[in-house]
Amino acid sequence: MALPKLTVQRALPWPVRAFFVAVIGLAGAAAMWAFENGQVLPGADPHTFRAQLSRYKSQVETLSTERDQYSATANAAESQLNIERSAQKQLAAQVKVLESENIRLKEDLAFFESLLPNATGPQGITIRRLKIDQIAPNQVRYRLLIMQGGKGDQLFTGNLQLTVNTLQAGKSAMMVFPEAASAEQDKFKLSFRHYQRVEGILTLPEGSVAKMVQARVLDKGQIRAQLSANF
Repeated sequence: MALPKLTVQRALPWPVRAFFVAVIGLAGAAAMWAFENGQVLPGADPHTFRAQLSRYKSQVETLSTERDQYSATANAAESQLNIERSAQKQLAAQVKVLESENIRLKEDLAFFESLLPNATGPQGITIRRLKIDQIAPNQVRYRLLIMQGGKGDQLFTGNLQLTVNTLQAGKSAMMVFPEAASAEQDKFKLSFRHYQRVEGILTLPEGSVAKMVQARVLDKGQIRAQLSANF
């Protein structure tokens, strides 16, 4: 959005006007001093001199008023320019935020579109999406969508298993979630007819670097579907 330009026009450059003010002021002061001390030029009419002195005073006051007006206008223009610059910076920051938000919304839209059950698709369990994010040096967030094709007449029950390939002290290692006899077994249980969305956070040992995450859907120990995602 283009911002309107503010232009300040001056009849004369300020230094010139200031010079005129100084000259007229000095002339007026000299005339006043001469008049008050009786040093009027020979043959000069005191009434005419007084009228001329009054005009000098009036011109000085007019120029002083114009000077104050121009100064106020210049200050206002500078303030407006600073406000516009600040507004431009804020708008640029907002544009970046909106661009990031737009990307995230597109990702979420694609995710939720995939939530629509496919009643005419082939029967079977599939992992439609696996998304992983490194949220801390030793923490990984995962989000995935598991779907069952067909009309969804059968209730599927099973388990989710996640394996994480890592580097620990320069050596490759693999971690399995949930661990055997873990208190988090219930978080990995699956039960659905059409789809189930699963998300959570995996905590790795300190110093571990995650390289890949693989999701598996298990049915009585048998792998029904699997999908991998790399960092």
